[in-house]
Amino acid sequence: MNIKTTYIYYKKVWFKVLGLMLVVLGIIGIVLPVMPTTIFFILALACFTRSSPALEHWLLNHPRYGTTLHQWQAHKVVPVKAKYCAALGMLVGFIFLLASSPAVWVIFLVAIIEVAVMIYLILRPSSIPKS
Repeated sequence: MNIKTTYIYYKKVWFKVLGLMLVVLGIIGIVLPVMPTTIFFILALACFTRSSPALEHWLLNHPRYGTTLHQWQAHKVVPVKAKYCAALGMLVGFIFLLASSPAVWVIFLVAIIEVAVMIYLILRPSSIPKS
């Protein structure tokens, strides 16, 4: 194997491992209400697209998340329900954060990140554009 082939091989391995870790986080998000799910599957899909057609196919054909992932991949669509769930999850998480009495800078940092994420989600289309 030459250096370029070795680099490509390890890059694919890295993306596959990262994708699998993101799937695990997505599965944890199914169980824990304060942790997101879909975003981890979207990130895993991006990793699998670069590393494993079989795992990409598995995610895109998942009975529960496949349609959402297809819509994201093709049109960057975030369904209204997902936007509401993201907002609710972030709000609940922020309330738990406030209850833990963190440093003020942590509160501001998390608030800025959450507002930025919500702005991003709101700006995404909620349905597939009509041709």
